[in-house]
Amino acid sequence: MPAPETLELLQGTLDVLILKALSWGPAHGYGVARWLQHVTDDALRIEEGSLYPALHRLEKRGCVEARWGLSENNRRAKFYRITARGRQQLRQEAGSWSAFAAAVGKVLTTTERPALA
Repeated sequence: MPAPETLELLQGTLDVLILKALSWGPAHGYGVARWLQHVTDDALRIEEGSLYPALHRLEKRGCVEARWGLSENNRRAKFYRITARGRQQLRQEAGSWSAFAAAVGKVLTTTERPALA
């Protein structure tokens, strides 16, 4: 198994992960990154250089909305909230990812030998 720092996200994957994190409620960017790291047992560590451009891209597409507020440390932070459009996008992408993961799982666990020419 590759070390956590060598795992790379497929293009477009980060958006669906962010939407899933925000489906639980509004959060600031650091909170999203921390949640993703926690639920993946440190396998995914999202850097600011990837996270914030993705959040801005999702905001531009109308999938999330942002508002300024105070973090748990009483610091000013931008909090992101998933929109109805974002929930629809999450449902579509989650279904696609589930089908993709199941197909890859079948390939990786099969005991059937390929009929190679």
